[in-house]
Amino acid sequence: MKSFQWIYEHVCAHHAGEDVEAMLPQPKSADELSRVGDDRLLSDMSRRVFRAGLKHSLVDAKWPAFEEAFFGFGPHRVVLMSDEQLEALMQNERLIRHFGKLKSVRANALLVTECAAEAGSFARFLADWPGEDIVGLWALLKKRGSQLGGNSGPYFLRMVGKDTFILTDDVVAALKAQGVVDKKPTAQRDLKRVQESFNQWQQESGRPLCQISRLLSMTVGW
Repeated sequence: MKSFQWIYEHVCAHHAGEDVEAMLPQPKSADELSRVGDDRLLSDMSRRVFRAGLKHSLVDAKWPAFEEAFFGFGPHRVVLMSDEQLEALMQNERLIRHFGKLKSVRANALLVTECAAEAGSFARFLADWPGEDIVGLWALLKKRGSQLGGNSGPYFLRMVGKDTFILTDDVVAALKAQGVVDKKPTAQRDLKRVQESFNQWQQESGRPLCQISRLLSMTVGW
């Protein structure tokens, strides 16, 4: 496995004349994330679920109607929605009428309220989760939430500013080239190996996981 310095210098060499730093994402600090309203987190979580398989612009254009239909995504209101209320939304032409995804909003509202009960707020729960076990947070979202498996959970975290790497095709290709994995990591053993590699690069660089992830992706194809 190459050092972080090698990765960074490799990217800079092949993007000579470009501002590499400007290409890198910036996560929220734990304090910034902890101040985000849980309703906004549930809204973004739901929007991520509906974006899966669809054009993001299509989903985003319809999102004001979703905000109205789900009471501004107040988690304690959404979690009390009845099956009949959810079924009625299938008649709302302003929404994306996918019943499985509509039901996931209520299921994920339960996740939000349960985590908020543990930590004071869902935002605080996310903010306090240690980056050195970000794959553990992915697993929690997948197990306790709905339709948050695969990259949906990590993409949600990136949306709201929680520092995470994402296993895009380019990142997976880079991890293979670095000898970290030999296939797309899905088993917990392989995810642990990936986490350990990111932890090492973070210790070497002091950079957030999201920036290491982006830099890795930029090594592919050169």
